[in-house]
Amino acid sequence: MIESMDRPVKDLWRIFRIMAEFTEGFEELASVGPAVSIFGSARATPEDRYYQLAVETAREIAKAGFGIITGGGGGIMEAANKGAAEAGGQSIGLNIELPHEQIPNEYQNISLNFRYFFCRKVMFLKYAHGFIVFPGGYGTMDEFCESLVLIQTLRQASFPVILMCREYWSGLTEWLEETMLKKHGYISPEDLDVFTIAEEPAEALKIIFEFKESPAPSGLAMPPGMKRGKS
Repeated sequence: MIESMDRPVKDLWRIFRIMAEFTEGFEELASVGPAVSIFGSARATPEDRYYQLAVETAREIAKAGFGIITGGGGGIMEAANKGAAEAGGQSIGLNIELPHEQIPNEYQNISLNFRYFFCRKVMFLKYAHGFIVFPGGYGTMDEFCESLVLIQTLRQASFPVILMCREYWSGLTEWLEETMLKKHGYISPEDLDVFTIAEEPAEALKIIFEFKESPAPSGLAMPPGMKRGKS
């Protein structure tokens, strides 16, 4: 129907489609309770150690009473949904329509479908008490950078952003400090405090849990348990 309309009319109808995606997302996720969004490569296989670590991490976080939110696809997303489901927790998948169709993984007990990336991003952020970012590609980097910008510009209350696996992310974090901060001054020293690096599921859970139990942080105040990204 929309394809046969003139451009102005198409755009008006798009507004209703966007509203519908927001409405469904808010209705489904408002009662979920505290949750953690987990990101990472869709290309990771079950034999991949990052996949296995994501299963373990999500399982431990779900056992602690947090829902797990992922992009709903394969790889790390599947691993995180699997860990949550195995722990008997809420395993939420925010699926996206892509030109090369994303296949929803089988471990979701709450599944939403989105046409628009920006609607989906709102759901990742609005109901999350923290982000855990596993090794991944452009999509993972997009979600990581989105979280940093929202915290840096005070558009989102500070919340834990955790990079899992130092050996994967160390090149990026060193570049942020040496080139972006020290050489050019394009970020401030405190901008390196909005994320931290963890190696073990227990470490990530500790950061998330302490943040949830702490008084609401303001501005760029660093949540308890978090350390500068280079540490």
